[in-house]
Amino acid sequence: MHVLRRTTVATAVMLAAISLGACSSSGPASGPAKDRTPVDRTNWPAEVPTSGLVKGLELPLESYLPSYADQVAVDTALRTLETRCMSEYGLTVDLPRPGANPPPYSNALSIERRYGLSDRAQARKYGYGLPKQQTRSLESVEAGLSGVEVEVLTGRKKPELTPPRGAKQGEGHFGTVPEPARAEHNGKKLHQGGCAGWAKRQLKVNEEDEGFVSGLASASLSESRPLKPVRKALKSWSACMKDKGRKAADPYRAMEQGYADGDGTTKNAIALALDDIDCKKRTRLIEVWFKEESAVQKRLIEENKDPLTAVKKRMGEVLAAAEAVE
Repeated sequence: MHVLRRTTVATAVMLAAISLGACSSSGPASGPAKDRTPVDRTNWPAEVPTSGLVKGLELPLESYLPSYADQVAVDTALRTLETRCMSEYGLTVDLPRPGANPPPYSNALSIERRYGLSDRAQARKYGYGLPKQQTRSLESVEAGLSGVEVEVLTGRKKPELTPPRGAKQGEGHFGTVPEPARAEHNGKKLHQGGCAGWAKRQLKVNEEDEGFVSGLASASLSESRPLKPVRKALKSWSACMKDKGRKAADPYRAMEQGYADGDGTTKNAIALALDDIDCKKRTRLIEVWFKEESAVQKRLIEENKDPLTAVKKRMGEVLAAAEAVE
């Protein structure tokens, strides 16, 4: 999503964390979609960070992305429509309940880790990792569904997951390219893209909108990196880390080191994470980088005024359509 030039394992790890905020708000199944009991909102991510070095910071492009609360409202409507659609094929499913297992960040920009770690209290507990409960939103919606249910829901066959050679049980795995679903089920032709595709069309969800905004955000991050104030702050941060016996050119390389011997939560990773954040505070790296990137984003917004205005208009229309679903 946020693609940096010269992407490394470190940036890949960071982007994996960032992408949590852009994933579906669903998480694994925690009850039927028809359950009307209010979802516990106490663990929902704040729209604007309330702690750490990014407290109160919000990038200009964030206003063109749905808030987590709005995304939950849309996802709830989609779940209702999907469940209703599945029933027309004779299938009763309990799809994940939106908002029950929230991601750690409120949207795709994920400023909490955009410039690397920013919250010392969290780093003291988890290093470069995340609390287990905050990673549940990445679990596949399809995991608890049968093959035919996945086909009717998505319009493709359930992927077979193949562990890479030499991988231990429970470690990462790769999926084969999914094949198209059967043409019909119970005598009824499958929708294009399955019931999920049909539901999105009912709300007129434009999946290209978030990609467009995220593309601008990727550009702003890349463009701000080589600016003189950021380069100077990065150099100061690296020197600070050297004083602590660390060697890293930037926070993404530090994160790579933090994950080198495990899941980012080891004792060594925690110690590194704390040094990382302390040096950010001392050098004002995040403050400087945020200021420079904000300026780049404001320029990009001005250059893309018309398409961004259209994006925001469609956001409002989709939300209104979602709220009308019963």
